[in-house]
Amino acid sequence: MESGKVGQSRWAVAEEDVVGASRWVSTSMPYLTPREAGQGDAWAADAAAGGRKGTQRIVRAGEVPAPDEVARLFGLAEGETVVVRRRVILLDDEPNELTDTYYPLHIARGTALAETAKIPGGAVTLLARLGHAGVLVREDVTADVPDDDERRTLRSAPDEPVLRLTRVTLDREDRPIQVDRMVMPARRQRLRYEIRIG
Repeated sequence: MESGKVGQSRWAVAEEDVVGASRWVSTSMPYLTPREAGQGDAWAADAAAGGRKGTQRIVRAGEVPAPDEVARLFGLAEGETVVVRRRVILLDDEPNELTDTYYPLHIARGTALAETAKIPGGAVTLLARLGHAGVLVREDVTADVPDDDERRTLRSAPDEPVLRLTRVTLDREDRPIQVDRMVMPARRQRLRYEIRIG
């Protein structure tokens, strides 16, 4: 929702932090691999594994000018057209994350990626069916202050910082096929990276 995050059989769990507040622990692997036929989306399965309810609301899908960072990651000219899917990710019906996922026009135009309907098995599954499989992921995480719209949508406290995670997924030819930009309330999230080195 990215580099060396490797999920195990249980992808994410809610755990109690030192002050007793529930915090969502997230790994990326479930969101990077296509789902089996008949499986639902990764977020619903991830949340259910932790005894929670995970849903999402797609608030926009379609063609937009690429934001500067997205254009740079795709190797496009500033403002060149891309496809975006803008979502509010909900955990137990509460906003948990804002995610904008971008695709190059030649991959997504005319596909379900450019529409607001839910995609069976999720977007990564559809990408694979379209012949675009990710093999390398890079993630950058920063902390920041949310803007007013982000704060309002996430229902976060005025002084609550956010984590901003940018993920780029590349195919076997090192071509970027997807860029995700996520905003998460920092106090409600923990990102877990497990890197196998041997």
